[in-house]
Order: sequence, then structure tokens, then C-alpha cells
Amino acid sequence: MIIETPSRLHVTLIDLNGRYGRIDGGVGITTRSPSLVMEAHDGHDDIQVEFPGSDIPQDTLNDYQEKIFSAAGKMNEYLSLEGGYHFKLNEIFPSHSGLGSGTQLSLAVAKAILKMNHQDLPARKIAEIVGRGGTSGIGVASFESGGFIMDAGHKKSIKKDFLPSSASKTSPPPVIARYDFPKDWKIILAIPHVERKVFGDGEVNIFQKYCPIPLEEVQELTHLLFMKMMPAVLEEDLDSFGESVNSVQDIGFKKIELELQNPFIRELIDNLRNAGAAGVGMSSFGPTVYAVTDTNFQDILKAARDSMGDKTGEIILTAAQNEGAKIYR
Repeated sequence: MIIETPSRLHVTLIDLNGRYGRIDGGVGITTRSPSLVMEAHDGHDDIQVEFPGSDIPQDTLNDYQEKIFSAAGKMNEYLSLEGGYHFKLNEIFPSHSGLGSGTQLSLAVAKAILKMNHQDLPARKIAEIVGRGGTSGIGVASFESGGFIMDAGHKKSIKKDFLPSSASKTSPPPVIARYDFPKDWKIILAIPHVERKVFGDGEVNIFQKYCPIPLEEVQELTHLLFMKMMPAVLEEDLDSFGESVNSVQDIGFKKIELELQNPFIRELIDNLRNAGAAGVGMSSFGPTVYAVTDTNFQDILKAARDSMGDKTGEIILTAAQNEGAKIYR
């Protein structure tokens, strides 16, 4: 069995104030590449993991192995199974890069185990079992259906603290809007290898230090999302969509995420905007920067290459994916 998952861009968290009884909420876009392609086989005595090639950074190997063992163990426990599996990763994408690799990997492992044992569950239930989606539901919804997604966050009576998904045990939030993202819009990803990535305990501390976000910023952001970004997707209005992405970078928690990143990220964003991209932003805590455009994508690619210079990293030309993970027998 082979499972191919998309990646996702996390545009912004919506409400880290909680005045009206909910916190979190998220907006995101499912992207066709980079993708995770995993081959799974049952009938083994233990859990085995095989990676493509030998040039994968050790921290990525460790992160992937940890998540695979965790997800497989939790799903086996849920199903009261003791079997082992062989997972072969044919394609991967960087962990802790703002593209949602952890959720896609965990869901893919759990989904494969279900299918190999002739069972199935909804993506939200799988995420609950393996412990994903505790803050944002974008990655779970991307795995399930793809597209442009907005989730409703969590009731404060259920999730009482401001926490990242990695530290939250709450179930994934409900999706309140899901639309096909325009197929003709190109998405350029620039993934520089820079220091000051934020994850783990550092991410928890940031939520605790900076939340709650001032109510007026949450209100401004919500107005922008509902009255500009969402209609722009539906009407395929690239200019309005780009303007809303640009504005999001300077409001609420996204503004904090950018301030805490390497200063090069802001420079990269400015360079891609100056090259003619309609909208440029940072996905999640970064360091991935995304640019949305249509006909001038070659100019944006050149600007990304020029900006990256001798820095290591990846530049990817992709588009939205309006469907979820694919399973091949």
C-alpha cells in the first residue's frame, strides 16, 4: 500500500484572545508539493522504518522515526493489535519547516494501519487518536479533503490554555469553510535553512508569553479574513487575495511569529513582493515563505533564487491541491 499526502500552508491563527468563548481557529491552503509518499507493509514482528537515500539530516531522521513509532503504537493500541509494520518513505519534506510534515506523517501511518487491517475512520478521529490537530485543524483537513480551509478553533471550556498543537491534547477543531483554491494560481515556496526555528518547548513558551492577543487585532484580522480573503478565493480575485495575505503578516499572532524568526525571512518576503508576487507570507512559525502569483512566476522564482544566494534550502514551484491524501493499493 502507498499513501501520498499533500503539504499545507498555515496562513494564520485567528483568535488567540478568546473573548467570545473560543480560541485558536486557523486558515490554510493545501499544497500539491512537497509531498510525503510512504509505502507500508504489514506482517512484521516489529516496526521498521526505511528512508530514501542517505543524505537526510539526522534531526529529520530522528523526528520522522519518533512520529512513526508514536503514531503506529497509538493506532495499534486503539485497535488492540500487536502486529509490526514496515514503512518505507519514498518522498519526504522537511520537518519543522512550517509545512505540516508531522500531521501528514502521523495520519498517513495511522491510515495505513487501519487499511491494512480492513478498517477505516474519519481523519478527525484518526488525528484524535494519534494526538494531532490540538491547535490548528488545517493539516487534518488538508489530509482529508484538501483545498482552502478555515477551522473554528476550540471552546475555552474544552481547551483552557493557549498552546501549540504539539502540546495540546484537544481534539481537532471543526472545519467551518472549505473551498477549492484557484487552480491557475501558482504558489512558490522558498524554504531557507536558517537558525531560530521555533518548535517544541520554545513554541509553548511563545504562546504563554504573548497570548492573549489584543482583541482589536483579532477583530481586525477576522474582518480581513471574512470580508476580503475568503471572497477573493471564491471570486478568484488574485489581487484582493494577495493584499489580504500581505496584510495578515502584520496583524495578531502572525506578526509575533515573524518578529521571532530570522530577520532574513522578512527580507525574503519583501524581495518576493517587490518582484511582483500578489501576496507573500510566512507559513506557520516558518521558515517557509510562500508567494502567490499567476503569470509572472518566473520572476518570482528568480527573486527567490537571488535572495537565497549561497544559503542552503529549497525553492519549489507548486499549486494548491483540492483533494486530500491519495491511497494506492
